Amino acid sequence: MLKILKYSFFDLMRSRWSYVYFAFYLLLGIVLLFLNNDLSKAVITLMNVIIVLVPLIGTIFGVMYYYNSKEFTELLLAQPLKRSSIFLGQYLGVAISLSMSLILGLGIPFIAYGLFKSNAIWDFYLLLITGTFLTLIFTALAFNIALTNENKIKGFGYAILLWLFLAIIYDGLFLMSLVLFEDYPLDKLSLIGTMLNPIDLSRTLILLKLDISALLGYTGAVFKKFFGTNFGLIISFVMLVIWVILPVLRIVLKSKKKDF
Repeated sequence: MLKILKYSFFDLMRSRWSYVYFAFYLLLGIVLLFLNNDLSKAVITLMNVIIVLVPLIGTIFGVMYYYNSKEFTELLLAQPLKRSSIFLGQYLGVAISLSMSLILGLGIPFIAYGLFKSNAIWDFYLLLITGTFLTLIFTALAFNIALTNENKIKGFGYAILLWLFLAIIYDGLFLMSLVLFEDYPLDKLSLIGTMLNPIDLSRTLILLKLDISALLGYTGAVFKKFFGTNFGLIISFVMLVIWVILPVLRIVLKSKKKDF
């Protein structure tokens, strides 16, 4: 598995899209620091970009890499190698390369600007951690979609639909349910609904860490009471880990049963 991971990683590192992804975040970090002249404000702006863009890039890259390397994968399947090792190696290669592009692209300008001397260092760390989790989650979901659908167009369609649902449609449905049942106690429902969407969970964690939960009104107070505690923070990261583990387990199971 390590050899396949290494091959996939360096294969993506040689890809121009990895450089484009890295350059985009590098330029974004430089521009935000130049315009805001404040690390804390730059982190808040970055949150809005990362929460939406990282899942989209992870989804597209995951599906694209699987379909483009299909012939190579079939060649590997003819060798005395475990199927799970092949697909897990490819998945980790893609996820790690995307995560490194994110971390280095944003880390270089912020460190050069004096991140280690700023109070915003822990907020920035949390931003990178949640961004890495989102990359791992949505790359795994993309591999699941590609494994399930042989048709490339259908696979890309389902991948974009998944991102669209979790990034936009889910929030709309969630808010509608809160408005419709506003006469009922919805504290637990809102917490559960947030945890069932990794994008919402990541956004909530960052908002509370930045101490701007007052902008969320009553809901912000409920989230602050739960996610603002050490127990709530641990539960949140456990949920993000579960969001990574479940799709990865399905990749293993699906790869064993799939007829190539």
